[in-house]
Amino acid sequence: MMEDPSKGDLDRIDLRILRHLQAEGRLTNAELAARVSVSPATCHRRTQRLFDAGYITEVRAVVAPAAVGLGALVMVGVVLDRSTPESFAAFEQAVLALKDVLDCNLVAGDFDYLLKIRVRDMADFNRLHAQKLIALPGVRQTRTFFVMKEVKENARLPF
Repeated sequence: MMEDPSKGDLDRIDLRILRHLQAEGRLTNAELAARVSVSPATCHRRTQRLFDAGYITEVRAVVAPAAVGLGALVMVGVVLDRSTPESFAAFEQAVLALKDVLDCNLVAGDFDYLLKIRVRDMADFNRLHAQKLIALPGVRQTRTFFVMKEVKENARLPF
């Protein structure tokens, strides 16, 4: 994987491939090649290079949360009792095992971490909070925010 990917390392064809795949990951190589005006062989070689260099990390389907019974989105701010590399590492290792946590980010500001969590409903979150979240290593405090409306989510990268 590339150490420091930057847009400067990409030419216009690479950028067009990335834009098209970001918008529509199910394109076949032939469809993608036609859209970026290169041969299928060139397109395949370039796409593989973009994967190998770490510009593309994965391709997957985006599942509608409500359709699979996970209609409630919750953001949780977490404050740890200590700000040490060891406490951060222990918290991060434990949170990686929680399937309900979609995103975990170390942040600056009022919290140490901000978690994005999908659950069925408020009762489901209450169980998760009582059984798992407050038991995570080093957790001193949590602040919970139930999302009332998702205005913009998983937007495409602006390049």
